[in-house]
Amino acid sequence: HVILAEAMGFDLAARQVRLREFALSYDFLVVAAGATHSYFGHDEWEQYAPGLKTIEDALEIRRRILLAYEIAERRAIAGEAQYPLNFVVVGAGPTGVELAGALAGIARESLTHDFRSIDPARSRVLLLEGGPRVLPSYPEDLSQKARQQLEKLGVEVHTGSAVNAIEPGVVHAGEQAIPACVVLWAAGVRASPLGAALGVATDRAGRVTVERDLSLPLHPEVFVAGDLAAFQGPGGKLLPGVAPVAIQQGRWAAKNIWRRIQGEATQGFIYHDKGSLATIGRSAAVAEIGAAHFSGAIAWVLWLLVHILYLIGFRNRLLVMIDWAWAYFTRGRGIRLITGSTELPGASEK
Repeated sequence: HVILAEAMGFDLAARQVRLREFALSYDFLVVAAGATHSYFGHDEWEQYAPGLKTIEDALEIRRRILLAYEIAERRAIAGEAQYPLNFVVVGAGPTGVELAGALAGIARESLTHDFRSIDPARSRVLLLEGGPRVLPSYPEDLSQKARQQLEKLGVEVHTGSAVNAIEPGVVHAGEQAIPACVVLWAAGVRASPLGAALGVATDRAGRVTVERDLSLPLHPEVFVAGDLAAFQGPGGKLLPGVAPVAIQQGRWAAKNIWRRIQGEATQGFIYHDKGSLATIGRSAAVAEIGAAHFSGAIAWVLWLLVHILYLIGFRNRLLVMIDWAWAYFTRGRGIRLITGSTELPGASEK
């Protein structure tokens, strides 16, 4: 059965999940609620700087980006003060790097012929990172390659630039006050609040401490997988919250449940690191596969192939390949559709 419902909590003793409408009993339970954005104690920033985790987030980000250009065009036609087309991305991990590269591509390729009174290519894309380099979880040589590719696309990379405040239309980083039409957050994540509802030990990021077989201590019928699980890999280091870890843990939890049903002992989870990939833009990416490091077009093609491979169904793979090929050769991107509100924080008409 598949039920569309919202989980509110758990009664582990009674083996029930408390849904909004009723309680659902279980024999085995897998909790894989993922993660959400972390604003490091400044949740009020979320309204000004959305992150990218869900389809709804993606639609909101698209709305803000396209709306910023429309506002700038309207003000230019009306002869009003120039609207600052400064797009700021906070955090230079894989998500932040990809967002910054995509913003640069939109400005310099996709929208170049869409406006008459403004030049989208003159907009600024700023990537702010509090640490000393972009892609801090990657080898240093790939971080340097990624920075070079970003700057080649026109992205202004600022490392050692920690954000201390975000207000409507302004980002404060150190002593700088950066005017911004759109701010995107990619600086941190925390586990879903559903993890705390289990009533067991969690770490500072809200991740649930699990046994080696991914089950809860004292509750072998409950498994936690993905971004919600605090699992120590080789060397005692927690596994990162990335898709390959979640996919492997989900499959492992399912196999352990089957072992329990068959009366067999469960097995401890073993993560197989197949490498890391980060895309930056058109023919620009970095890849780490074991001891081999790649950058540029080779890494970008590898990224495309891996993502197509993980799609479900031949039809989906074919459609995505056609869509990507069309975007590559025409340098176009998706539908220019603005939905919802037509206002941006800090963009009130003067």
